[in-house]
Order: sequence, then C-alpha cells, then structure tokens
Amino acid sequence: MRSEQEMMDLLLNFARNDNRIRAAVLEGSRTNRNISPDRFQDFDISYFVTDMDSFKSNDQWLDSFGDRLILQKPEDMELFPAELGNWFSYLILFEDGNKIDLTLIPIEEIDDYFAQSDGLVEVLLDKDELIRDGITATDRQYWIQEPTARSFDDCCNEFWMVSTYIVKGLARKEILFAIDHLHEIARPNLLRMMAWRIGSEHGYTFSLGKNYKFIDRYLPAHDWNAFLSTYRQNGYSEMWQSLFTCYSLFRAYSKAVAESLGYPYPNYDEAVTRYTHDIYQSIK
Repeated sequence: MRSEQEMMDLLLNFARNDNRIRAAVLEGSRTNRNISPDRFQDFDISYFVTDMDSFKSNDQWLDSFGDRLILQKPEDMELFPAELGNWFSYLILFEDGNKIDLTLIPIEEIDDYFAQSDGLVEVLLDKDELIRDGITATDRQYWIQEPTARSFDDCCNEFWMVSTYIVKGLARKEILFAIDHLHEIARPNLLRMMAWRIGSEHGYTFSLGKNYKFIDRYLPAHDWNAFLSTYRQNGYSEMWQSLFTCYSLFRAYSKAVAESLGYPYPNYDEAVTRYTHDIYQSIK
C-alpha cells in the first residue's frame, strides 16, 4: 500500500504539472488534528480547473493515480441525481487499498467553494494566489451545539410523535415501516439528545464525529450497550424491545438535559408511553 506521503506527492505533483489545474485543497478527516489517522482514511481532494470538459471527456488521465479497483462518478449517474451543480467528482478505490475522493471545481467558483466550506480545508496549491491567507482547518462547525429551549422541545416532540408511527407499524405487522421510522428518525433524535447531554457535561467545544461515531467514548458502558441493543430489529419481539429501550434512554437523557438547562420536560412522554403499552398489551 502506498504511504500517505506517496499519495500526497502524487496528487500534488499531478496538479503542479497540469496547467488546467490552478489550485488544489485537501479536505475532510486528513485535515482534522482531532482524528487519529489510519489507512482507511480517504484522500479528499479538490482541484480548481479552467477546462472541466477536457477532464470529463475521458477518464484516461485518472490512470496517473494508479490501478483502479472501482470508479464511481456520482454526477454521471442516472439512478442517483447529481447534487454538486457544476462540480464533478470521482470516487476511486485503488488496488492497493488507497481511496481518493477527487472533485473538479470550475476556477470561477473558488470563492463560492470557500464560502460554503465546512472548515476542514487545507490549501495545497494556489498558482494564481486566488485564495486568501490565514485559512486553518477546523472542525468547529461539527462541535456539539447547546440546544435552545425550542430545539430541545422539537427534538422531544419529533421522537415521541414518530414513536407512534413505529407502534402503528408493529401493530399492523408492517415491520419494514417500523424499522425505517426507528432507524431514520427516532434513533437519530435519541443520538442528538445524548450528544446534548454530553455537551452539558463536558462543554460544547468538540465534535462526536460523523454519525456520532465517537459517542461511545462519553457514554456509561451500560447505556452504550443498551443503545447497541436497539439495533436488534430482526423480528417483532426484538423491535418492541428496541423501542422500549429507546424510550428509556431518551427519557433519561432528555430529563437530564432539561434539568441542566432549566427547560420544561414535555408531558407527552407519559401520554405516548401509555398509548404504546396499551397497544402492545392489546396485541400480545
């Protein structure tokens, strides 16, 4: 497997030697000093270019980066609509295990790029001195945010309302409907509430990572294990137990957040819990 330095030299030298590429930046986890590096990190690179069409006309230039295992061009797919406007990306996994996420951006959109950047950007090359000085990579945009009273209640309201859809799905024997609502809406709001509690205990000056991937570092072991158990969704009894565990965890963490911030705790918890148990008992 090529080393990080070898890959960075390859990407930067390619940009230096191609007159169409006027600037290059590194993005994502490799710019984040709070992330421990490993061999699975992508090389997230953007090239700012003068002639997009010449790159897009064929893929031969990509051969310069190594032997490919698989290539995806998200902006050139029919099933999944493009989302990057005039930008064009290449997701490349190489046979040696390295992966590049390479985005081409029209040079005239360089200011727009930095205006909407998430902050995790390191400038590698600026041939025309178009990029302002003083850009430092930071993950501040992803730090836990202290909730307002309205945000806190919105999170509670969404969790408990969507829980009634899960109950309905289980009562109707529509398990995929129930699983989707638990996985896509209820559990993410539980994670949001857990993150707020962690912030209230440890400060709002750090990130829990993409998809809350570092949250286990801050949760008591019994809560973490209980949370993991909510992914048991391969049957109706498992789904009911996962839902009840989500209720218990959400209640504990939301009450702790409410107490720490002086926010009122919603009374619909009790009402929805009663509704859930009534239906559960009626179909047993």
